[in-house]
Amino acid sequence: MCGIVGYVGPQSALDVVMAGLKRLEYRGYDSAGVAVLADGGLATAKRAGKLVNLDKELSEHPLPAAATGIGHTRWATHGGPTDANAHPHLDNAGRVAVVHNGIIENFAPLRAELAERGHELPSETDTEVVAHLLAEEYSGCADLAEAMRLVCRRLEGAFTLVAVHADAPDVVVGARRNSPLVVGVGEGEYFLASDVAAFIAHTRDAVELGQDQVVELRRDGVTVTAFDGTPADVRSYHVDWDASAAEKAGYASFMLKEIAEQPKAVADTLLGRIDGSGTLSLDEVRIPPEVLREVGKVVVVACGTAYHAGLIAKYAIEHWTRIPCEVELASEFRYRDPILDQQTLVVAISQSGETMDTLMALRHAREQGARVLAICNTNGSTIPRESDAVLYTHAGPEVAVASTKAFLTQLVACYLVALYLGQVRGTKYGDEIRDVVRDLSGISGAVERVLGTMDPVRELARSLAHKNTVLFLGRHVGHPVALEGALKLKELAYMHAEGFAAGELKHGPIALIEEDLPVVVIVPSPRGRSVLHDKIVSNIQEIRARGARTIVIAEEGDEAVAPYADHLVRVPATPTLLQPLVATVPLQVFACELATARGNEVDQPRNLAKSVTVE
Repeated sequence: MCGIVGYVGPQSALDVVMAGLKRLEYRGYDSAGVAVLADGGLATAKRAGKLVNLDKELSEHPLPAAATGIGHTRWATHGGPTDANAHPHLDNAGRVAVVHNGIIENFAPLRAELAERGHELPSETDTEVVAHLLAEEYSGCADLAEAMRLVCRRLEGAFTLVAVHADAPDVVVGARRNSPLVVGVGEGEYFLASDVAAFIAHTRDAVELGQDQVVELRRDGVTVTAFDGTPADVRSYHVDWDASAAEKAGYASFMLKEIAEQPKAVADTLLGRIDGSGTLSLDEVRIPPEVLREVGKVVVVACGTAYHAGLIAKYAIEHWTRIPCEVELASEFRYRDPILDQQTLVVAISQSGETMDTLMALRHAREQGARVLAICNTNGSTIPRESDAVLYTHAGPEVAVASTKAFLTQLVACYLVALYLGQVRGTKYGDEIRDVVRDLSGISGAVERVLGTMDPVRELARSLAHKNTVLFLGRHVGHPVALEGALKLKELAYMHAEGFAAGELKHGPIALIEEDLPVVVIVPSPRGRSVLHDKIVSNIQEIRARGARTIVIAEEGDEAVAPYADHLVRVPATPTLLQPLVATVPLQVFACELATARGNEVDQPRNLAKSVTVE
């Protein structure tokens, strides 16, 4: 979950590293630090808190000019966010500096061994043991890459490590196991980072690092080996977005920018996947049609917002394919001994492609013989590489920690998978698929229309900034939308928010209803599922009779809800299964505006990070 940057080349290493860290601060902002190789030694600076604190330290106490350096923004695991626990960590001689993402699970016995040999480890982190072990191994081989390989073979857990040594002034070494690390290839310069956003201003050419690999960066090139020292095969790729895509572009926050980018993101996810006749063509889905025709069960695994996308996908998959579909929290999946076989298709959803819970779930699924299809936004990340097939969402970089455009594009990708299964298996006729595809193609414009009508939602959010609780209700696909709306408010506004299936209201949650309690209700279309619509209107009446303030999201033309809505938010009419694509947008705007009114930092909510790379 931490941001890591390494650089070797002709530029000022400190400038490159700090600029990269600014782009990666969404990955962790408890503390930050840098180390550069200069004048035959190591120079470091690190500070608790956000990157601005390190900036201030560097302006007051500048580091010497250097062409090689590393940097880190931290999301705390072992030890609190203090100066002492901030990365980089050094050996006792101050010759080795290490930054780290992940968890070293066997750090305690390693730390005890080091202490017995006379090492002093002043921090509370697991990372510090690596610096000391590297120093020991380097003293025996004088090769930093070999020292890293020797150390990695002793480590257990998930980790990305990047290190420099004062005796190797033009070398940066990195290693990865179950945690992201990518190489940037420039003109006579090379970069290491946990995300391509760190170096996108310098190069869009990148190299994937595989599992259990060590990379050595020198001015004259890059060498990649396995932990056992054998040469490793790597894949080069070109990033299809530029630095401007990762900038705020005049918006007050990345979240506002990314909400506004949703119409384009939705359209881009559909681009190239529908031929002239309206037939789906998913070239990335490398699972043969004959295998898909034999699928007897679909299991969706995901976390957080992606899990809510999976809950919606269940309705589409079962309706369009008639295949049973389960949706599992990835963090619970492998611990309940799930029933999987060769006829099971597992769909793993992750924005970053590095979500550790989801990665471990898909590995468990593959061990049981299941096929895995990844839905992901990040080219070259671990989850797509370890899956049998992938459907990229093409949302572009999403910097705000609270997911918005990634969610909508995950939904579109889920719909495409469901339709493709229906197409391959013959459970949907060609004209039926074309009808849904036509509806999907119009969603981009519908989202644009919603965004153009959000001023009343913003005003409402500001008026509720003093509230302590908001409840969300929905039925059918509206229930996951309610869960997502509640999650956004928790993440951003730090207030109690709960999403419920509206039919469950009378089975307990209605006890929470009190005078003037804001309750957001997502109303299904009266055209598609009229019985659901009538029932949720009854739910609205029930909570309003008990004094709740009703905030109703309903499609244009639905007048039956108007008498019972204290605040009515209109969205374009869409088919029932696709309604989440438009109904979610007001909830995103609502949470963002309410959090801003409470004085919160919407891009970097407390205690959270963008990519959760630890279990």
